Amino acid sequence: MQGNEACAEGALAAGLSFFAGYPITPSSEIAEILSQRLPRIGGRFIQMEDEIASMGAVIGASLVGVKAMTATSGPGFSLKQENIGYAAIAEIPCVIVNVMRGGPSTGLPTLPSQGDVMQARWGSHGDHPVIVLAPYSVRETFELTVRAFNLAEQYRVPVILLMDEIVGHVNEKVRLPHPSEIEIIDRQKPMVSPEDYLPYCQTEDDIPPMANFGEGYRYHVTGLCHDETGFPTNDPAKINSLLRRINRKIERYRDDIIEVAELELGDAEIGVVAYGSTARSARRAVIMAREEGIKVGLLRPVTLWPFPEEQVTKLADQVKRIIVPEMNLGQVAQLVKCSAEGKTKVVPLTRVDGEPISPQQILDLLKK
Repeated sequence: MQGNEACAEGALAAGLSFFAGYPITPSSEIAEILSQRLPRIGGRFIQMEDEIASMGAVIGASLVGVKAMTATSGPGFSLKQENIGYAAIAEIPCVIVNVMRGGPSTGLPTLPSQGDVMQARWGSHGDHPVIVLAPYSVRETFELTVRAFNLAEQYRVPVILLMDEIVGHVNEKVRLPHPSEIEIIDRQKPMVSPEDYLPYCQTEDDIPPMANFGEGYRYHVTGLCHDETGFPTNDPAKINSLLRRINRKIERYRDDIIEVAELELGDAEIGVVAYGSTARSARRAVIMAREEGIKVGLLRPVTLWPFPEEQVTKLADQVKRIIVPEMNLGQVAQLVKCSAEGKTKVVPLTRVDGEPISPQQILDLLKK
């Protein structure tokens, strides 16, 4: 199957029962598949009038207790940002899939890019929490789609699955796990009566229990800064408490959220940091370089946000150089440079012409 199909299958395996979206290359297969599959299992598929409405519908569906998702690409992702911020401050679990293509604007509709890394983290304004996962294979797309739903439910946060056109459209033979092997996490429900329920109360774990609309719990939801009841407030102390808590609930669990993959790092003298489809080329380049006696290893961030700073800092302590190949003008390279803290030189390898970075390009730079 192709990556987009694996994404749809992963969402269904995670318990998806509502999808709202608008077709856009190169993510349209996800919507097409779910438009056929969801009605067969009692779920709902809605093609909305645009991406703004799609994100709003996903928020509404999540509030009544169902697992909800939307899928899009660059221009549509831009339109979703205001409502992603709404989901972040209102702490509404949801999954947003962005199959990246070339930009800016209409850009390169059918060609790959990795230019939405910073937008995924900071596309919506203000200090807001978000988790971003970046698969590099069809099988991992399935796995990370399931994990995206689990993280969204566990931390009451929007989670972005940041694919790219190559991962979305590559066809690979995969073995999918049996449903009994898949871990499913659901949101924590309140243990108090509707009369005693505070939707945004301060808890020991910083994650308030979430009641479903329609089950007797009536509470206020707003994009404004709010107190524990959910109603807007201008009290500086309550605003400070809210904004610090919704960001802290991700930062304090970063060790549980962050996932990286490593290859040949044990004795590496040169490090490569790559993600998404570019990590496929990087993996092959590392194997080729090792065959020529070059001691090189690969660090692949599976979680892009929160960014794995500690892992990159550790790598910088070990190697003489770090190469960062990516299909943009160096967005992750800047993060790697900051995390390296001047301990080693960071060398970007960028490409923005709609073509993938090849293993040979990376190998040539490794030799240099």
